[in-house]
Amino acid sequence: MAGSEGRKASAGFPPVAQSDARLLILGSLPGERSIAAQEYYAHPRNAFWRIMEELYGIGGDYEQRCRQLTEQRIALWDVLASSVRPGSLDADIAMDTAQANDFRGFLAGHPEVTRVFFNGRKAEQLFRRFVADTLSDDAPILVGLPSTSPAHAAMPFDKKLGIWRSMLVG
Repeated sequence: MAGSEGRKASAGFPPVAQSDARLLILGSLPGERSIAAQEYYAHPRNAFWRIMEELYGIGGDYEQRCRQLTEQRIALWDVLASSVRPGSLDADIAMDTAQANDFRGFLAGHPEVTRVFFNGRKAEQLFRRFVADTLSDDAPILVGLPSTSPAHAAMPFDKKLGIWRSMLVG
């Protein structure tokens, strides 16, 4: 992205995971609201936590939701550790500044992860561009899901929920 020199990079969060995780859900990089709150999917119109509530009964404050998610053997992380991104739109990620998280290390420490789900196309594109070729042949199955972001408003909640349900639970 032109003009990314000298701009402050947005930094991601550590994974929400226990060593017995079976599924990994990946976003691209936390948006401004999430960074300000230091919480994954903090934007009130992001449907991620609502979908987790519908599928697994996950609720409560952020700490409780994260604990309940890991009790379901689900891990949560982002593809990128950092990147310059003005605002919160994935389209604004400066690809020349993108730094991927250490997935080889993560997967080595979470050997039961058999499937990786992408919360939106951009997360999947970033993973395939920066990470996929670094993984071994026995890497987890990769599955794209519709974004829970309010920026992906063209798809109604019920349709997103149905797709997430069919891929995670069904």
